[in-house]
Amino acid sequence: MKATQVSKENGVVKFNIEFSAEEFKEALNKAYLANRGKFQIDGFRKGKAPRKVIESHYGHDVFWDEALNDLLEKGYYDAVKEMGIEVISQPSFESPEIKVGEPVVLSGSVQVFPEFEVENYKGLEVEKVETVIGDKEVQEELEKVQKSQARMEIVEDRKSEMGDTVVIDFDGSVDGEAFSGGKADNYELKLGSGQFIPGFEEQLVDKEAGEEVDVEVVFPGDYHAEELAGKPALFKCKVHEIKKEILPEIDDELASDVSDFETLAEYKEDLKKKLQEKAAETDLSVMKDRVLEQLYTQNEIEVPEVMIQNEVENMLYDMNQSLSAQGLSLKQYTEWTGQTLDQLREQSKPEAEKRIRTRVLLKNVIRMENLEVAEEEIRELMEDFGKQYGMDVEQVKEMAGSETENYFREDAQTKKAIDWLFENAKQVAAKTEE
Repeated sequence: MKATQVSKENGVVKFNIEFSAEEFKEALNKAYLANRGKFQIDGFRKGKAPRKVIESHYGHDVFWDEALNDLLEKGYYDAVKEMGIEVISQPSFESPEIKVGEPVVLSGSVQVFPEFEVENYKGLEVEKVETVIGDKEVQEELEKVQKSQARMEIVEDRKSEMGDTVVIDFDGSVDGEAFSGGKADNYELKLGSGQFIPGFEEQLVDKEAGEEVDVEVVFPGDYHAEELAGKPALFKCKVHEIKKEILPEIDDELASDVSDFETLAEYKEDLKKKLQEKAAETDLSVMKDRVLEQLYTQNEIEVPEVMIQNEVENMLYDMNQSLSAQGLSLKQYTEWTGQTLDQLREQSKPEAEKRIRTRVLLKNVIRMENLEVAEEEIRELMEDFGKQYGMDVEQVKEMAGSETENYFREDAQTKKAIDWLFENAKQVAAKTEE
């Protein structure tokens, strides 16, 4: 197989793929062996007729399409690799002129990743972001730690209050009929958390352990279960226990329990240092995002529609994966929101176009500045990815398939391009409001 790029114009590459006479002969025989069972010829048992007999009955080209498809199944991707092009659409081929005993030449065309000279990408202005961690932020973090160490204590000397956790049985009905998900035993509900229908939790305030309560509520009009939306419901509840949250003191003891430090002062100093490091990372990420936004807004470019449509489908796929992790499906989501898949596609299109335009701009910056990445950088990315799932590099390669290295190379190049844009940007003081 030999591939030749004929021309490249307006993002479309025309090319020829040449298969030798021997390659086509082998493909024809393979097509015959795979399909001979479909032909019934008088004088032969089904599937036993010689190839020449079948060709004489059904035409000398009866196996040509099958043979060409078989050659292209692998040959096309080898050709793309040989020509060094990045395709963004399915190829189209012209019908070839085939002469037995001679090479077969297939002429095709395909859209490729757009290349152009990016303008206004050096010296982009970005407002400097510099977060300073003070006592307020350290105290807020201490309070989060304090809350994480809280314990629950059963209340016996008073009635329930907002903020308490009550252990209840509940049995709900609408028009006297039970409904799915309307019953539970020994359910722990924090009053004021907003977990239940509006008005439910308030009716469990000022109650005693052992008390039975009839809670009357109305399901919201936009409730996800249409058969319940807007309908009044009765929940027969029994309060078993009332619990309150007990917070530990913020002192040396708490510090020694949650860290390697003996005193609160040492722990606070360490917290402040770590919070400052984290803030610096966030600041850097924000500034890099702003550089990308500048690149995007200062370069009005058109991108192929096929790339946008592919990105829309990728976004819907990611959305479906996210919903699946929550036990839902994209179909259920559209039913609950009253939307169609086409409406979701249309809503996703502006974001998809922005992503593609940014990607195209970055890849052309990479090309123009010749931003290469070392094999070690690619391997490090694969190692970092593998650590998240308990895999080594070889397992990552096996999981992701033959394009694994290209995927991580592109990821590494993208990171390098963003870093390059940021390093070559002008940091300016943040604007202050008058």
